[in-house]
Amino acid sequence: MTQTLTRYCRILEIVGDLLKVEVRVGPGEDQAVARYGHLAVVENADGSQSPAQVIHIDRDTVSLQVYAGTKGLSTAATVRFLGHPMRAIYSPNILGRVFRGSGDPMDGGPDLSHDPQVAIGGPPVNPMRRVLASRMIRTDVPMIDVFNCLVESQKIPVFSVAGEPYNALLARIGIQADADVVVFGGLGLIFDDYHFFRSAFEDAGVFARTVMFVNQASDPVVERLLVPDLALAVAEKFAVEEGKRVLVLLTDMTAFADALKEVGIAMDQVPSNRGYMGDLYSQLARRYEKACDYKGAGSVTILSVTTMPGDDVTHPVPDNTGYITEGQFYLHGGMIDPFGSLSRLKQHVIGKQTREDHAQIMNTMVRLYAGARDAEQKQSMAFDLSPYDQKLLKFGELFRQRFMDIHVSMPLEQALDLCWRTLAECFEAGELLMKAALIERYFPRSPDSAIAPSGLPA
Repeated sequence: MTQTLTRYCRILEIVGDLLKVEVRVGPGEDQAVARYGHLAVVENADGSQSPAQVIHIDRDTVSLQVYAGTKGLSTAATVRFLGHPMRAIYSPNILGRVFRGSGDPMDGGPDLSHDPQVAIGGPPVNPMRRVLASRMIRTDVPMIDVFNCLVESQKIPVFSVAGEPYNALLARIGIQADADVVVFGGLGLIFDDYHFFRSAFEDAGVFARTVMFVNQASDPVVERLLVPDLALAVAEKFAVEEGKRVLVLLTDMTAFADALKEVGIAMDQVPSNRGYMGDLYSQLARRYEKACDYKGAGSVTILSVTTMPGDDVTHPVPDNTGYITEGQFYLHGGMIDPFGSLSRLKQHVIGKQTREDHAQIMNTMVRLYAGARDAEQKQSMAFDLSPYDQKLLKFGELFRQRFMDIHVSMPLEQALDLCWRTLAECFEAGELLMKAALIERYFPRSPDSAIAPSGLPA
């Protein structure tokens, strides 16, 4: 049985959602119960209780994050340490459910308090238990599947700015991805965004394989720090114990970093860069490194949104994120930019789990689109355009319509066929600079007779 410390009445300081208490150990009591990351209960003079978490220990002074906030607390409050870290409910019953950042259900469904629980915030898996990423997660988004494949166990962010449709993109990936379980973590969402994600999953019929952990903008900021840990702890259990291919969606990790900054300032920590604490990299890495392909079990793949204030990729949050993750999807102007996006693991699946022409068609399409951008720049500066420039301009317009628009949806093989058709509409076979064998096999002899995918311009 876990030993519990007695109650302490000496509240030293209340700052924002933080509480500092002086811990005095009586005879026969165990000082070690008050550990970093463990839970406590703050009991006010009126009998109300609020859960809290130990976030700092300095000799006999313990700092706590109070989940419900410190409004109404007095220095006469008492603190009781529980001797265990935060836990998330884990059982088959959590599929199709929505939880708060505190881990409590928020959807009005059946009580799950008696279901098994798992501790959150544990260390990443032992490298000996990892296997090399080798399986593709199909999303039916051409700019991902064709040009920057999402690979199981990958950790990859969507770099964007406020106002871009990154939530719509994330929801589509969660709906269309060939994953067994989708774990969604919302950080600081306004109600409209939360309702959008829940409605999208329900309307698409995938809510039964989805678990949602949501911290709304009106909820305590300290709960925002727990959402990634809750989501990843549950994802890890699904992958290890049930062999599931789990996709974790997080939005927005900049809100998570801002919450870290807010708590750090309240604790009088010295900021490092633009107000963020010096451990920002470690805090982000601790979460992202949970992505893993487990030997003999399932996998955890992390796809997160990172908004860039002022579209500044050198901002501390995207800058640190880029050092941790394995590439990024760059969302710009409502489209996934092929030049800013990168998947460092795509070579593990392209041509191995996909068609033989995948690598060649990917490189050729991006190369020609780069030429189209140059031709557009020449056109805007009133330079004379060659016939080949005119072909590039036509190709660039078709490329944006058929592939870059995030609303376009089609399977990988259909997207590869459309790539060949688009090339045939704009260029002669000899202008492609591709392997002759691939051109002979895949280049349409009569592109006009090809059938355009549903919803795409003919």
